[in-house]
Amino acid sequence: MPSAEAEISSFLKARRAALDPDALGLPGGLHRRRVRGLRREEVAGLAGISVDYYTRIEQGRAPAVSDGVLDALAGALRLTGGEATYLRNLASRGRRAPTGPGAPGRTVRPEVRQLLHAMDGAVPAMVVGRGLDLLAWNALGGRIAFDLESVAPDRRNSALLVFLDPAARTLHPDWERVAEQVVGTLRAESGRCPGDARIAAVVGELLDRSPEFRTAWEAQAVSECRYGVKRIVHPWVGAMDLTFESLRLAAEDDDQTLVTYSAPEGSRTETRLRELARRVAGERVPAA
Repeated sequence: MPSAEAEISSFLKARRAALDPDALGLPGGLHRRRVRGLRREEVAGLAGISVDYYTRIEQGRAPAVSDGVLDALAGALRLTGGEATYLRNLASRGRRAPTGPGAPGRTVRPEVRQLLHAMDGAVPAMVVGRGLDLLAWNALGGRIAFDLESVAPDRRNSALLVFLDPAARTLHPDWERVAEQVVGTLRAESGRCPGDARIAAVVGELLDRSPEFRTAWEAQAVSECRYGVKRIVHPWVGAMDLTFESLRLAAEDDDQTLVTYSAPEGSRTETRLRELARRVAGERVPAA
C-alpha cells in the first residue's frame, strides 16, 4: 500500500474535488474552473492557514501537522467524523508497528469463543479481525450468509467474499451499498493500522482483481457502519432483514469486533431466522 504521505495527498485531493464551491458560497462555479471542487487556496482560506502550508500538507511534505490544523482542515473540507479520524490517523506519528498475518490479533480468546457458543441457536454471531478477516463464529453465524466452514481459511474475509465470490450479489440484493460499506471500513482500518500486512494484502488483491473495488477505493471514501439493517436472501429460508451490531472487544483483543445479528420480535425475519437455526442444528445431528 502507498505511504501515509501518499495516502494523505490522495485523500485531501479527493475530498477537495468532492466539494461544490457554489454550495459553500465561493465565487466562480464549476463552469469557470479548470478542475472540479475547491482550489487549494480556497481550502487554505477556509482552514485559516497559508496556501504554501496547505500545499505542502497535500503533497505529503509537511511532517508533524498539529491537531489544530487537522481539525481546521476537517472543518474546511466538511469531513465526516470517520473521515476526520482517518486523516488524523494518517498524520499521527505514533502509528502502530506493521502487523503480519501471524501476529497477535488473529487469536480469539477462549472466553469470546464461549460467548459465541452460548449465543448459538438464537443469535448468529462472529468475530471480525483486521482487514475484515472472519476469525471465529458460532454455527448459526457461520450460515447466516456464506457457508464459512466450506470457505478456504485464507478466503474467510468479508471484503474478498463480497467482491470476488459470485454468490455475493445473490445473497445481498443491495450489493452496491454493502460493497460501499466494506470499502469505507477497509479505508478506515488502513488509517488506524498503516503498514498492516493483512490489510495491505486484502486491498492489494482487490485492486488487482476487482475493477469495482478499484473505482470505489480511489474515491477515498471513509465510513464505518457499526450497526444497522442488512438484507440477506438466504438460499434456505429466503429474504431476511437482519439487525446487526458491531461491538469492539477489549483492547487486548487487538482490533477484534463481535458482530451479532437479530430480528424484531414477531417479524417475518424472526420466523425465518428460527427456521434457519433449526436447519443448521439438523445439519449437525449425526445420522442414526
